[in-house]
Amino acid sequence: MSEPLLIAHGLTKTYVMGKRSLEVLRGVDLAIARGDFLALRGASGAGKSTLLHLIGGLDTPNAGEINFCGQKLSGFSESQLTGFRNRSVGFVFQSYHLLPELTALENVSLPARIARLPVAVAKRRALELLARVGLQDRLDHKPSELSGGEQQRVAIARALINEPVLLLADEPTGNLDSRTGGEIMELLQSLRTEQQTTLVIATHDSRVAGLAPRVIELVDGLIAS
Repeated sequence: MSEPLLIAHGLTKTYVMGKRSLEVLRGVDLAIARGDFLALRGASGAGKSTLLHLIGGLDTPNAGEINFCGQKLSGFSESQLTGFRNRSVGFVFQSYHLLPELTALENVSLPARIARLPVAVAKRRALELLARVGLQDRLDHKPSELSGGEQQRVAIARALINEPVLLLADEPTGNLDSRTGGEIMELLQSLRTEQQTTLVIATHDSRVAGLAPRVIELVDGLIAS
């Protein structure tokens, strides 16, 4: 492996639901190199999404540590963690999570505006990315006016607008037919190469996982040996 971008050690995560506890991760160790393309594979409930949320700073582990570029996420203040999620990490979700009242251009621009980039810079980057994902003719369309594949393309452009070093995709083809899903995976791989972004994909689809040079299997909250 090349220079480590992220190292996770001993991650555990348990959710309490009423009187019941659900242990999702049970001591996960993981190292991700800069420029890596890694697939987290496993059945539903294996802990793939939870692990993505932890390494992306969307959630915190009950135990264990995550080091990003030599810094412990547990030592970040809430404002530092917000900045980390906004500038260093891009997220692509199965359900797109676009804001329904915003156009494609506005959805893609939003993270750049939150990062306080100048309006002109945010708009230029958004226009370039929407053209790159083939949606230059859909700039003023809202999510309800776009197909599932088009919405996912908007979500990918949004995830990349702040030029993150780490791109996390959670079942990015899960809501798409096989042809559209294949196109989305081709797009993700091309953009990863162009922007030199580290890509981690969580998937239960063996065809999607097979595209990654490195595949890690999660079984019952543990990495299978």
